[in-house]
Amino acid sequence: MRKIGAIVIGGDYQGLGIIRSLGRKGIPVYLLDTTQCIGRVSRFTSKFFTYEEATLIEFLLDLAHKENLNEWVIYPTSDEIVKLITTNKNKLEKYYKVPTPKWEITRILYNKKLVFKLANDSNIPTPKTWYLEEIETIHKLPLKFPVIVKPLSKGVFHKITKKKALKAKNKKELIQIIDAVHKLPLHISKIKIQEVIPGGAVNLYSFCSLFKKGKVLAKLSARRIRQHPMEFGRASTFVETVDIPELEKLGTKLLSHINYYGLSEVEFMWDSRDKTYKLLEVNVRTWGWHTLGYKAGVDFPFLLYKDLTGEKVGTECIVPIQKNVKWIRLLTDTGLVIYEILKGNMKIRDYISTLKGEKEYAVWSSHDPLPFIFEIFLLPCLIKTRGF
Repeated sequence: MRKIGAIVIGGDYQGLGIIRSLGRKGIPVYLLDTTQCIGRVSRFTSKFFTYEEATLIEFLLDLAHKENLNEWVIYPTSDEIVKLITTNKNKLEKYYKVPTPKWEITRILYNKKLVFKLANDSNIPTPKTWYLEEIETIHKLPLKFPVIVKPLSKGVFHKITKKKALKAKNKKELIQIIDAVHKLPLHISKIKIQEVIPGGAVNLYSFCSLFKKGKVLAKLSARRIRQHPMEFGRASTFVETVDIPELEKLGTKLLSHINYYGLSEVEFMWDSRDKTYKLLEVNVRTWGWHTLGYKAGVDFPFLLYKDLTGEKVGTECIVPIQKNVKWIRLLTDTGLVIYEILKGNMKIRDYISTLKGEKEYAVWSSHDPLPFIFEIFLLPCLIKTRGF
Protein backbone atom coordinates (compact mmCIF):
# COMPACT_ATOMS: atom_id res chain seq x y z
CA MET A 1 0.00 0.00 0.00
CA ARG A 2 1.35 3.40 -0.99
CA LYS A 3 2.16 5.66 1.95
CA ILE A 4 0.18 8.88 2.33
CA GLY A 5 2.44 11.79 1.42
CA ALA A 6 2.43 15.58 1.60
CA ILE A 7 2.25 18.55 -0.75
CA VAL A 8 4.34 21.53 0.40
CA ILE A 9 3.48 24.78 -1.37
CA GLY A 10 6.49 27.10 -1.14
CA GLY A 11 10.09 25.95 -1.15
CA ASP A 12 11.89 28.64 0.86
CA TYR A 13 13.39 27.82 4.29
CA GLN A 14 9.95 27.48 5.88
CA GLY A 15 8.85 24.89 3.35
CA LEU A 16 12.28 23.24 3.55
CA GLY A 17 11.70 22.69 7.26
CA ILE A 18 8.43 20.85 6.53
CA ILE A 19 10.11 18.75 3.84
CA ARG A 20 12.86 17.68 6.22
CA SER A 21 10.43 17.03 9.07
CA LEU A 22 8.36 14.61 7.00
CA GLY A 23 11.18 13.25 4.85
CA ARG A 24 13.10 12.09 7.91
CA LYS A 25 10.10 9.88 8.72
CA GLY A 26 10.07 8.33 5.24
CA ILE A 27 7.00 10.30 4.12
CA PRO A 28 7.02 11.18 0.39
CA VAL A 29 6.95 14.95 -0.16
CA TYR A 30 6.05 16.81 -3.38
CA LEU A 31 7.13 20.44 -3.51
CA LEU A 32 5.31 23.15 -5.47
CA ASP A 33 6.67 26.63 -6.15
CA THR A 34 6.33 29.34 -8.78
CA THR A 35 10.08 29.65 -9.25
CA GLN A 36 13.45 28.14 -8.35
CA CYS A 37 13.80 27.53 -4.63
CA ILE A 38 16.14 25.91 -2.15
CA GLY A 39 13.65 23.21 -1.19
CA ARG A 40 13.80 21.54 -4.59
CA VAL A 41 17.40 20.38 -4.04
CA SER A 42 16.73 18.82 -0.64
CA ARG A 43 17.44 15.10 -0.50
CA PHE A 44 14.00 14.70 1.08
CA THR A 45 12.03 16.22 -1.83
CA SER A 46 10.46 13.40 -3.82
CA LYS A 47 9.25 15.53 -6.76
CA PHE A 48 9.26 19.22 -7.65
CA PHE A 49 6.64 21.08 -9.73
CA THR A 50 6.28 24.68 -10.83
CA TYR A 51 2.85 26.27 -11.10
CA GLU A 52 1.19 29.58 -12.02
CA GLU A 53 -0.35 31.51 -9.12
CA ALA A 54 -3.63 32.12 -10.96
CA THR A 55 -4.21 28.40 -11.59
CA LEU A 56 -2.95 26.78 -8.36
CA ILE A 57 -6.25 25.12 -7.43
CA GLU A 58 -6.70 23.65 -10.90
CA PHE A 59 -3.06 22.50 -10.80
CA LEU A 60 -3.60 20.72 -7.46
CA LEU A 61 -6.77 18.99 -8.66
CA ASP A 62 -5.05 17.86 -11.85
CA LEU A 63 -2.00 16.69 -9.90
CA ALA A 64 -4.17 14.58 -7.62
CA HIS A 65 -5.48 12.68 -10.64
CA LYS A 66 -2.13 12.30 -12.44
CA GLU A 67 -0.11 11.26 -9.38
CA ASN A 68 -2.84 9.41 -7.44
CA LEU A 69 -2.46 11.64 -4.37
CA ASN A 70 -5.60 10.57 -2.54
CA GLU A 71 -5.59 11.73 1.12
CA TRP A 72 -2.25 13.53 0.84
CA VAL A 73 -1.77 16.44 3.26
CA ILE A 74 -1.38 20.00 1.93
CA TYR A 75 1.02 22.40 3.70
CA PRO A 76 0.64 26.06 2.63
CA THR A 77 3.54 28.31 3.67
CA SER A 78 2.20 31.83 3.06
CA ASP A 79 -0.87 33.83 4.02
CA GLU A 80 -1.86 34.26 0.38
CA ILE A 81 -1.78 30.51 -0.23
CA VAL A 82 -3.64 29.87 3.03
CA LYS A 83 -6.45 32.11 1.81
CA LEU A 84 -6.57 30.44 -1.59
CA ILE A 85 -6.50 26.92 -0.13
CA THR A 86 -9.11 27.70 2.53
CA THR A 87 -11.57 29.41 0.20
CA ASN A 88 -11.37 26.33 -2.05
CA LYS A 89 -11.43 23.84 0.82
CA ASN A 90 -14.55 22.00 -0.42
CA LYS A 91 -13.00 21.32 -3.84
CA LEU A 92 -9.65 20.21 -2.46
CA GLU A 93 -11.00 17.98 0.31
CA LYS A 94 -12.36 15.58 -2.31
CA TYR A 95 -8.73 14.51 -2.79
CA TYR A 96 -6.51 16.05 -0.11
CA LYS A 97 -6.31 16.57 3.63
CA VAL A 98 -6.54 20.35 4.13
CA PRO A 99 -5.09 21.43 7.53
CA THR A 100 -6.61 24.92 7.67
CA PRO A 101 -10.08 25.67 9.10
CA LYS A 102 -13.00 26.89 7.02
CA TRP A 103 -12.75 30.44 5.68
CA GLU A 104 -15.34 31.63 8.20
CA ILE A 105 -12.74 30.99 10.90
CA THR A 106 -9.54 31.62 8.97
CA ARG A 107 -10.69 35.04 7.72
CA ILE A 108 -10.89 36.29 11.32
CA LEU A 109 -7.20 35.55 11.89
CA TYR A 110 -6.21 36.62 8.36
CA ASN A 111 -7.58 40.16 8.84
CA LYS A 112 -5.87 42.18 11.57
CA LYS A 113 -8.98 44.25 12.29
CA LEU A 114 -11.01 41.11 12.93
CA VAL A 115 -8.17 39.60 14.99
CA PHE A 116 -8.11 42.61 17.28
CA LYS A 117 -11.90 42.49 17.66
CA LEU A 118 -11.58 38.84 18.63
CA ALA A 119 -8.85 39.75 21.12
CA ASN A 120 -10.99 42.48 22.67
CA ASP A 121 -13.93 40.06 22.94
CA SER A 122 -11.57 37.61 24.66
CA ASN A 123 -10.09 40.26 27.03
CA ILE A 124 -6.64 39.95 25.48
CA PRO A 125 -4.56 43.17 25.46
CA THR A 126 -3.74 44.81 22.11
CA PRO A 127 -1.82 47.96 21.11
CA LYS A 128 -3.85 51.14 20.65
CA THR A 129 -5.12 51.00 17.10
CA TRP A 130 -7.18 53.23 14.82
CA TYR A 131 -9.04 52.40 11.59
CA LEU A 132 -9.97 54.99 8.99
CA GLU A 133 -12.62 55.41 6.30
CA GLU A 134 -11.61 58.91 5.20
CA ILE A 135 -8.20 60.63 5.44
CA GLU A 136 -9.74 63.69 7.15
CA THR A 137 -10.39 61.50 10.20
CA ILE A 138 -6.66 61.61 11.01
CA HIS A 139 -6.99 65.15 12.38
CA LYS A 140 -9.53 63.97 14.96
CA LEU A 141 -7.54 61.04 16.31
CA PRO A 142 -5.78 61.28 19.72
CA LEU A 143 -2.48 60.10 18.24
CA LYS A 144 0.76 60.12 20.16
CA PHE A 145 3.67 59.94 17.77
CA PRO A 146 5.48 57.96 16.56
CA VAL A 147 2.90 55.61 15.06
CA ILE A 148 3.04 52.93 12.40
CA VAL A 149 0.86 52.21 9.39
CA LYS A 150 0.18 48.54 8.60
CA PRO A 151 -2.12 46.72 6.17
CA LEU A 152 -5.04 44.72 7.53
CA SER A 153 -3.84 41.74 5.48
CA LYS A 154 -0.80 40.92 3.40
CA GLY A 155 -0.87 41.59 -0.32
CA VAL A 156 0.01 44.57 -2.46
CA PHE A 157 1.42 46.53 0.53
CA HIS A 158 4.13 43.96 1.23
CA LYS A 159 4.87 43.16 -2.41
CA ILE A 160 5.56 46.79 -3.33
CA THR A 161 7.03 48.29 -0.14
CA LYS A 162 8.84 45.09 0.97
CA LYS A 163 8.06 46.34 4.49
CA LYS A 164 5.82 45.09 7.26
CA ALA A 165 4.98 48.60 8.48
CA LEU A 166 5.78 52.25 7.79
CA LYS A 167 6.69 54.57 10.68
CA ALA A 168 5.49 58.15 11.01
CA LYS A 169 7.23 60.49 13.47
CA ASN A 170 4.61 63.23 13.14
CA LYS A 171 1.27 64.04 11.49
CA LYS A 172 2.93 65.38 8.32
CA GLU A 173 4.78 62.12 7.78
CA LEU A 174 1.62 60.15 8.51
CA ILE A 175 -0.33 62.01 5.82
CA GLN A 176 2.53 61.45 3.36
CA ILE A 177 2.44 57.72 4.10
CA ILE A 178 -1.34 57.61 3.64
CA ASP A 179 -1.00 59.39 0.30
CA ALA A 180 1.66 56.89 -0.77
CA VAL A 181 -0.58 53.99 0.26
CA HIS A 182 -3.35 55.34 -1.98
CA LYS A 183 -0.97 55.11 -4.93
CA LEU A 184 -0.21 51.40 -4.35
CA PRO A 185 -3.29 51.30 -4.83
CA LEU A 186 -4.75 50.48 -1.41
CA HIS A 187 -7.82 52.11 0.09
CA ILE A 188 -7.41 53.76 3.47
CA SER A 189 -10.00 51.36 4.94
CA LYS A 190 -7.54 48.50 4.28
CA ILE A 191 -4.89 49.84 6.66
CA LYS A 192 -4.58 50.61 10.34
CA ILE A 193 -2.65 53.12 12.43
CA GLN A 194 -1.07 51.66 15.54
CA GLU A 195 0.90 52.93 18.51
CA VAL A 196 4.57 52.03 18.74
CA ILE A 197 5.27 49.86 21.77
CA PRO A 198 8.73 50.73 23.10
CA GLY A 199 11.55 48.23 23.40
CA GLY A 200 12.06 46.89 19.91
CA ALA A 201 12.58 43.32 18.70
CA VAL A 202 13.83 41.95 22.03
CA ASN A 203 10.26 42.28 23.34
CA LEU A 204 8.71 40.11 20.62
CA TYR A 205 7.28 36.76 21.73
CA SER A 206 5.23 33.94 20.23
CA PHE A 207 3.05 31.09 21.38
CA CYS A 208 3.02 28.26 18.83
CA SER A 209 0.79 25.22 18.95
CA LEU A 210 -1.07 22.37 17.36
CA PHE A 211 -4.59 23.12 18.54
CA LYS A 212 -7.71 20.93 18.39
CA LYS A 213 -11.13 21.09 20.05
CA GLY A 214 -10.04 23.68 22.58
CA LYS A 215 -6.92 21.78 23.61
CA VAL A 216 -3.22 22.29 23.02
CA LEU A 217 -1.78 19.07 21.58
CA ALA A 218 1.74 20.44 21.08
CA LYS A 219 3.26 23.76 22.09
CA LEU A 220 6.29 26.00 22.19
CA SER A 221 6.88 29.56 23.37
CA ALA A 222 9.73 31.66 22.04
CA ARG A 223 11.35 35.07 22.07
CA ARG A 224 12.15 36.55 18.65
CA ILE A 225 15.29 38.51 19.53
CA ARG A 226 16.44 39.55 16.06
CA GLN A 227 14.53 40.22 12.87
CA HIS A 228 15.22 41.65 9.41
CA PRO A 229 15.06 44.61 9.45
CA MET A 230 15.37 45.06 13.22
CA GLU A 231 12.55 47.60 13.36
CA PHE A 232 9.26 46.13 12.09
CA GLY A 233 10.97 43.14 10.53
CA ARG A 234 9.45 41.01 7.81
CA ALA A 235 11.02 37.85 9.20
CA SER A 236 12.80 36.65 12.33
CA THR A 237 16.50 35.80 12.05
CA PHE A 238 17.26 34.69 15.64
CA VAL A 239 14.77 33.05 18.00
CA GLU A 240 15.09 31.19 21.31
CA THR A 241 12.73 29.10 23.39
CA VAL A 242 11.32 30.53 26.64
CA ASP A 243 9.04 29.33 29.42
CA ILE A 244 6.35 31.98 29.93
CA PRO A 245 2.98 30.45 30.94
CA GLU A 246 1.16 33.74 30.28
CA LEU A 247 1.80 33.38 26.55
CA GLU A 248 0.09 29.98 26.48
CA LYS A 249 -2.80 31.29 28.57
CA LEU A 250 -3.47 34.18 26.17
CA GLY A 251 -2.93 32.14 23.02
CA THR A 252 -5.21 29.33 24.19
CA LYS A 253 -7.94 31.79 25.11
CA LEU A 254 -7.82 33.36 21.64
CA LEU A 255 -7.85 30.08 19.70
CA SER A 256 -10.55 28.54 21.89
CA HIS A 257 -12.85 31.48 21.23
CA ILE A 258 -13.20 30.44 17.57
CA ASN A 259 -12.69 26.68 18.02
CA TYR A 260 -9.52 26.79 15.92
CA TYR A 261 -7.90 23.69 14.46
CA GLY A 262 -4.33 23.26 13.22
CA LEU A 263 -0.93 24.89 13.56
CA SER A 264 -0.62 28.55 14.46
CA GLU A 265 1.77 31.18 15.74
CA VAL A 266 0.21 33.81 18.00
CA GLU A 267 2.52 36.82 18.17
CA PHE A 268 2.80 39.17 21.15
CA MET A 269 4.89 42.14 22.25
CA TRP A 270 5.78 42.82 25.87
CA ASP A 271 4.76 46.31 26.92
CA SER A 272 6.85 47.37 29.92
CA ARG A 273 4.61 50.41 30.48
CA ASP A 274 1.70 48.35 31.80
CA LYS A 275 3.42 44.95 32.17
CA THR A 276 1.28 43.13 29.60
CA TYR A 277 1.80 40.94 26.54
CA LYS A 278 -0.13 42.56 23.70
CA LEU A 279 -1.38 40.65 20.68
CA LEU A 280 0.14 41.64 17.34
CA GLU A 281 -1.09 39.03 14.84
CA VAL A 282 -1.69 35.34 14.20
CA ASN A 283 -0.14 33.11 11.53
CA VAL A 284 -2.53 30.30 10.58
CA ARG A 285 0.15 27.98 9.15
CA THR A 286 3.69 26.88 9.85
CA TRP A 287 5.71 29.97 10.73
CA GLY A 288 9.20 30.77 9.44
CA TRP A 289 11.14 29.31 12.37
CA HIS A 290 8.95 26.28 13.14
CA THR A 291 12.01 23.99 12.99
CA LEU A 292 13.05 25.38 16.37
CA GLY A 293 10.37 23.03 17.68
CA TYR A 294 12.12 19.99 16.24
CA LYS A 295 15.34 20.91 18.05
CA ALA A 296 13.50 21.68 21.28
CA GLY A 297 11.45 18.47 21.27
CA VAL A 298 8.22 19.04 19.31
CA ASP A 299 8.04 18.31 15.57
CA PHE A 300 5.03 20.41 14.52
CA PRO A 301 4.67 19.41 10.82
CA PHE A 302 4.91 15.70 11.63
CA LEU A 303 2.41 15.92 14.51
CA LEU A 304 -0.06 17.69 12.21
CA TYR A 305 0.49 14.95 9.61
CA LYS A 306 -0.20 12.27 12.21
CA ASP A 307 -3.41 13.91 13.35
CA LEU A 308 -4.71 14.41 9.81
CA THR A 309 -3.93 10.84 8.78
CA GLY A 310 -5.74 9.30 11.71
CA GLU A 311 -2.95 8.63 14.21
CA LYS A 312 -3.69 9.70 17.77
CA VAL A 313 -2.08 12.93 18.88
CA GLY A 314 -3.40 13.60 22.37
CA THR A 315 -2.27 15.98 25.08
CA GLU A 316 -0.03 13.18 26.34
CA CYS A 317 2.24 14.04 23.38
CA ILE A 318 3.17 17.32 25.05
CA VAL A 319 6.77 17.07 26.20
CA PRO A 320 8.82 19.51 28.30
CA ILE A 321 10.41 21.99 25.91
CA GLN A 322 14.13 22.58 26.22
CA LYS A 323 14.84 26.13 27.35
CA ASN A 324 17.19 28.51 25.55
CA VAL A 325 17.37 26.49 22.32
CA LYS A 326 18.23 28.85 19.46
CA TRP A 327 17.07 29.05 15.84
CA ILE A 328 19.22 31.00 13.37
CA ARG A 329 18.58 32.14 9.80
CA LEU A 330 22.32 32.15 9.18
CA LEU A 331 22.81 34.29 6.04
CA THR A 332 20.24 36.93 6.96
CA ASP A 333 21.21 37.06 10.63
CA THR A 334 24.91 37.45 9.84
CA GLY A 335 24.26 40.40 7.53
CA LEU A 336 21.88 41.96 10.05
CA VAL A 337 24.39 41.62 12.91
CA ILE A 338 27.22 43.18 10.88
CA TYR A 339 24.96 46.12 10.02
CA GLU A 340 23.85 46.60 13.63
CA ILE A 341 27.43 46.41 14.94
CA LEU A 342 28.63 48.98 12.41
CA LYS A 343 25.78 51.28 13.43
CA GLY A 344 26.74 50.90 17.09
CA ASN A 345 23.46 49.22 18.04
CA MET A 346 25.09 45.94 19.01
CA LYS A 347 28.34 44.80 20.60
CA ILE A 348 30.31 41.85 19.30
CA ARG A 349 30.49 40.19 22.72
CA ASP A 350 26.70 40.47 23.10
CA TYR A 351 26.22 38.79 19.74
CA ILE A 352 28.65 35.98 20.60
CA SER A 353 26.86 35.35 23.89
CA THR A 354 23.59 34.66 22.04
CA LEU A 355 25.20 31.80 20.11
CA LYS A 356 25.87 29.61 23.15
CA GLY A 357 23.81 26.46 23.63
CA GLU A 358 21.74 24.21 21.37
CA LYS A 359 21.13 25.63 17.89
CA GLU A 360 18.93 24.84 14.91
CA TYR A 361 19.77 26.46 11.58
CA ALA A 362 17.03 27.49 9.19
CA VAL A 363 18.78 26.13 6.10
CA TRP A 364 22.17 24.62 6.92
CA SER A 365 22.22 20.90 7.69
CA SER A 366 25.16 18.53 7.41
CA HIS A 367 22.67 15.79 6.52
CA ASP A 368 21.09 17.87 3.74
CA PRO A 369 23.68 20.48 2.63
CA LEU A 370 22.57 21.29 -0.93
CA PRO A 371 19.80 23.78 -0.01
CA PHE A 372 22.33 25.96 1.84
CA ILE A 373 24.78 25.88 -1.07
CA PHE A 374 21.97 26.64 -3.53
CA GLU A 375 20.80 29.55 -1.37
CA ILE A 376 24.22 31.20 -1.63
CA PHE A 377 23.94 31.11 -5.42
CA LEU A 378 20.38 32.49 -5.24
CA LEU A 379 21.38 35.31 -2.88
CA PRO A 380 21.58 38.11 -5.53
CA CYS A 381 18.13 37.19 -6.79
CA LEU A 382 16.68 37.09 -3.26
CA ILE A 383 18.07 40.53 -2.46
CA LYS A 384 16.57 41.95 -5.65
CA THR A 385 13.12 40.42 -5.33
CA ARG A 386 12.41 40.78 -1.62
CA GLY A 387 15.24 42.74 -0.04
CA PHE A 388 16.25 39.45 1.63
